[in-house]
Amino acid sequence: QVQLTESGGGSVQAGGSLRLSCAASESTFRMFGMGWFRQARGKEREFVAGISRSGGNTKYGDSAKGRFIISRDNAKNTVFLEMSSLKFEDTAVYYCARARSVITDSVYVTEANYVYWGQGTQVTVSS
Repeated sequence: QVQLTESGGGSVQAGGSLRLSCAASESTFRMFGMGWFRQARGKEREFVAGISRSGGNTKYGDSAKGRFIISRDNAKNTVFLEMSSLKFEDTAVYYCARARSVITDSVYVTEANYVYWGQGTQVTVSS
């Protein structure tokens, strides 16, 4: 069983920045793409950002483009989400997830392509 542990969430004022981290328990971390999703209260979970297993390919949800950066450190089994210019509407629980497939160096944007999920970390942005 793979464990994913998010950290770095908290409360911040609008316009501020946060850096989320997600540490994976598996030694094969580098073989899998990773993603960040978020779920605001009363809303469905949505894709925020994804990164291929090599780190060479990334994709972002519309809400994250130009403001968030996803990266990974395969030596430390960790994926990061650097968030800047935060808005009130970024308030949500943020989840990291590990992709199901090892076949390609792809980035996955749908939940169905992810098999392991972290417990989530709360990000609260005050306006």
